[in-house]
Amino acid sequence: MHKIQRIAAVSALSLAAAVVALPAQAAQQRPEGCPTPTSAEAKRSADGKTDTPPRGAGAIKGVRVGHLPKGFTNGGVVVNKHDGITEYGYQWSDDRSEVDLKQRSLWVRVVCWPKASGLSRLKNAPFELGTFSGETRTVRIGTRQVLTQGADGALGHGRYAGWVERKGVVVTVLASTPLVPELAKIIDGIEL
Repeated sequence: MHKIQRIAAVSALSLAAAVVALPAQAAQQRPEGCPTPTSAEAKRSADGKTDTPPRGAGAIKGVRVGHLPKGFTNGGVVVNKHDGITEYGYQWSDDRSEVDLKQRSLWVRVVCWPKASGLSRLKNAPFELGTFSGETRTVRIGTRQVLTQGADGALGHGRYAGWVERKGVVVTVLASTPLVPELAKIIDGIEL
């Protein structure tokens, strides 16, 4: 083998090792088993694309919403990346105005946040929307300990809930006022 061929072969092997190492490094920074959006989903979110009719129980890749109430007409992917975390969710809604207390809306979000380890951490989570800054309550829903609070004006009306599914993986749910009676069933039906 000529010297130039050996240099090219060594360079190719080094490049291949670097390409393999990059995904491995990214996986180490992301909590294990945390659903993350594809680049196409991130683009749909950034473009504000609406799904009419909305997607179903598998709208969030890697998440199954086992109890999805009826009556939604629109939906959209919500992706937000900042401060070393990835927020990935889907919002279902009907055609009513956001200020109409009869509006039916549901927002399910998964947050890949390596520092998430328990409910107490959620009160200081670096979420850009849906922080647990109000009067919170801890309740048991199925096998989960869940932090809940009334939704504030920025999020709409209803009830907001969240829990740490496993280290580094947070799930939040916002149900508008008409869906609050179904919130426990919605939470209990979510599988990652």
